[in-house]
This record gives sequence, C-alpha cells and structure tokens, in this order.
Amino acid sequence: MLPPGLRERVLAASLRARDAGRPVPDAPEISAVEAYTRAASAFYATLCLLSEDDWRTPALRDLDVQGLVGHLTGVEYDVHRALAGDPAVADANHIESTQAAAVRQAVCMPARTRAEWRRAADRTLDLIRATQSADHQARVALYGMRLPVSTLLVVRAFELWTHENDIRQAVRWEGSVPDPSTLRLMTDLAARLLPQAGAGLPESGDVRLVLTGPGGGTWDVTVGGGPPAVAAIAIVTDAVGFCRLAANRATPAELEVDVTGDAARAATVLAAASTLALD
Repeated sequence: MLPPGLRERVLAASLRARDAGRPVPDAPEISAVEAYTRAASAFYATLCLLSEDDWRTPALRDLDVQGLVGHLTGVEYDVHRALAGDPAVADANHIESTQAAAVRQAVCMPARTRAEWRRAADRTLDLIRATQSADHQARVALYGMRLPVSTLLVVRAFELWTHENDIRQAVRWEGSVPDPSTLRLMTDLAARLLPQAGAGLPESGDVRLVLTGPGGGTWDVTVGGGPPAVAAIAIVTDAVGFCRLAANRATPAELEVDVTGDAARAATVLAAASTLALD
C-alpha cells in the first residue's frame, strides 16, 4: 500500500520543479527584440545563399522572390512609420501598402534588394533600441492591429520566418525551424490570438491547446462568439505545425492532431486559426 499523501507530495514537488504545461527542458527566455533579431539574421542568411536565378523564382501571390523581399522591405518602412505614430499606416492594408516597394524591385539587382531590406530591418532595431528605457507595452497601430511594441516584434519575427520558408519552398530547399526560444514566443502569440480567430464561431467553448516539442507549451483559451454552450475540448499537436497553420501555410488536415472531445469542433477551431495570417 502506498504511503498516505504520496500523490499530493509528488504533484507538489513536480509543480515546484516546473510550471504546469511547460516542456522540459524549457527554452531559455529571450526578449522580443532578440527574437526579431534572430529571425532577421536567419532571413538574411537565406537571402545570401540565393543564386541570381533564384531571385526570379515565383514565390507568393504574383511576386517572385525579389518582389517578396521588397514586400518585406515595405513592411519594415511601415513599422518605422507606426513607431513614429503615423496614423496613415494604422489601418492600412498589409499588401496594398507594401506593393510599391515590392514592384520597384523588378529593376534592381538582387544585391541591392537584399541590402535595402537589411538596412530597413536594422533601422527597425535601431528605433526600438533607442527607446529601450521606454514602455514597450505602449501600443503601436499598424495594419488594423493595436499591439504593444514587444508583441509587434514577435509578429514580425513570425512573418520573417513564414516568408523565409516561402522562399525556401520556391527554390526547393528544406524548410527552416525557429530556435526554441523564438518559437516559444511565436507559439505563445498564436495561442493567445486563437480566441480572436475563433470569435466568429456560433458557440463558445473552452479549448486546451497543447503544443508539443521545443518551444511548445499548454494554453487554456475560450473561443467562440456566443455564451458558453459546448463541452470543452483538448487539441494536441506539434508546435511548428501549429505555427505553420497560424501562418496559413498548412491545413488542419496536414497536422498530426490528437483531440479529446468533439472532433468536428476541434477541426473548426483549427480552421479558424489559419485566418490569423496577414500574408
């Protein structure tokens, strides 16, 4: 017979060892600035490996690789304006606002496009670091979003990783995975935004989202627009796969998912997650 209170002592010791829902070993915590810096470095490293022909390869929408890099340069310019409080970018369309920067790359040498993006990304970091002592929870208005500066930087890291993999797919290279610390910030962002993605569901309900692997974790969220009316569900899937879903680069059918509860409801929640992307 087990000693009295053994279960409670084991659970208490486990919770002292680590927070519930966090993988072991957990990814070291980094700042949003560091996450953006790492994503920018990874993106630039990929650009430096491209051949002249690679830059003309179709990549996304009507953009080739060079045009896609121009789009991201335009995003950085809009971030600069948002940090300066320019109301013109507060509700600008993410694609339309950057189209001119994308189109003008057609007459540029790839090296010039690469250098312009690098300067724009470095300028973003300079603007952020110049205000290190300021409140990074102050909200910035961009593309219809009102986000703290720190959250905006994670959004930017997420977009750089997504488009880096668009480029890698276009030139038939193996995809990349963020380092665990950056991925942890990305998964936390996607999980916290999931209620917004599921706000259009007819009934609300609780979801336990468990993302496995380095950079994963566990989140309890409520999704749906109406009053609580459905039973809770649990969704377990890979952290990188869920980020690809949130970036609209994977479908729910492509994920390996373990569901507890209503499978149809879980599929609806996952489908809603793919609407978070700006593209």
